[in-house]
Amino acid sequence: MKLQTQIQLKKMPDPIDYNSRLLLLGSCFVENMGEKFAHFKFRALQNPFGILFHPKAIENLVVNAIGAKEYSDRDVFYFNERWHCYDAHSALSDIGKEALLQKLNDGLAQTATQLSEASHIIITLGTAWVYRNRTTDAVVANCHKVPQAEFSKEILEVDDIVASLENIIAQIKAVNKNCRPIFTISPIRHLKDGFIENQRSKAHLITALHKVCCQDQLSYFPSYEIMMDELRDYRFYSEDMVHPNALAINYIWEKFREVCLSDSTAAIMKKVDTVQKGLQHRPFNPKAEKHLKFLQALEQKIQQLQSDHSFMKF
Repeated sequence: MKLQTQIQLKKMPDPIDYNSRLLLLGSCFVENMGEKFAHFKFRALQNPFGILFHPKAIENLVVNAIGAKEYSDRDVFYFNERWHCYDAHSALSDIGKEALLQKLNDGLAQTATQLSEASHIIITLGTAWVYRNRTTDAVVANCHKVPQAEFSKEILEVDDIVASLENIIAQIKAVNKNCRPIFTISPIRHLKDGFIENQRSKAHLITALHKVCCQDQLSYFPSYEIMMDELRDYRFYSEDMVHPNALAINYIWEKFREVCLSDSTAAIMKKVDTVQKGLQHRPFNPKAEKHLKFLQALEQKIQQLQSDHSFMKF
């Protein structure tokens, strides 16, 4: 008896392994995947400018990084006792202007380096809805709770998204022709936009992305489709009924691992996971002989992993 329809998945060419260098950009779902890569000690840089929800924000970061832009006073503003930048998420905002500028320019430098060195770039698109600053006419990555009257809200048309994605790919290929972009649509529902508006947004993203993927033979991972079809039940959502819960994230990660990761990673990931769980262990008696032997064995496992993979830090 089948109690679930399942999406047919095909192994990606040139899958990720422990020699890979990864760059993850996009919506909050890419953060979920980034946490998995961090847990298993892959070499990955995740959202140097914080969460970026729409294609234009990701395009802006890629263009500025490759173009070696340098952020200055004119690119930041003071609001609610903090300094902000419309190109970055509020996670980078700071009480000091110089501190924010340092974060922005460091983030750009990190992005530029990883764009040129990455073997795989994972981009997750969250929404096609954008906010345009009425004063500058520029689309912003984040409004930073500035009053709504300062912005106009609009949805990116399919052709606009296609153009944005094609520019992202062209910019990346200009500095790193051998990297493999992997695109996905975030399964997180942007219900603050409205139920119908969220569906319109996802439809625009999916249509545009598949146009680009078909033309350029890019990799697409169906995280949105897995959530909507294989996990079509509210028990797979967090209490807000918007974000996938831990069970759903783990399920999608296992599917991603099956499709996008090399089979050679499985044994190493198992060893790393054992070490990670060992480091989280809290004994009743830290000085007990049994626990001291456990720590000694754990240190040996860490040293062996680091001997084989010098980049791993525990």
